[in-house]
Amino acid sequence: MKAADLAVIQNWPTYPPEFEDLDYALRDNGWLDEHRGKPDTRLYVAEQAGKIIAFTLLSRTSETEAEFRIALRADKIGLGLGSILTRMTLEKGFVEMQLARIHLIVRKNNPRAIGLYRNLGFTECGECAKHVNGQQVNFLNMALPGNPCPLSN
Repeated sequence: MKAADLAVIQNWPTYPPEFEDLDYALRDNGWLDEHRGKPDTRLYVAEQAGKIIAFTLLSRTSETEAEFRIALRADKIGLGLGSILTRMTLEKGFVEMQLARIHLIVRKNNPRAIGLYRNLGFTECGECAKHVNGQQVNFLNMALPGNPCPLSN
């Protein structure tokens, strides 16, 4: 990911009402601000017709583990790209980074994402709650290949 990509992503259109709670991840102080410059974090962008349509990240949480995140541009949701890009990122994690395990958190009220992760082999291994934009949000912890999840904070 290049520095100019950040401004492009932060200027994506807002998500539709179904996903509006996720929009913060794209904006100032969102996921990219949280993770860029973080040691042992890899940020990837996906382009289509020369335009950025998604990004993923893997952020090491230990020598052999990393946290995964993904965001798609609003007009690309529901087209099957999440599955494709997640698979590509997982391959980079397991092959290039030589990870033994990749984990994530997903909002409990996001059945679409939970289904995607289950279809890719992630298993649920706990729950946690975090404050996001001043509100408590409930998450599922999921991991691939299903080893115990790291402790949630």
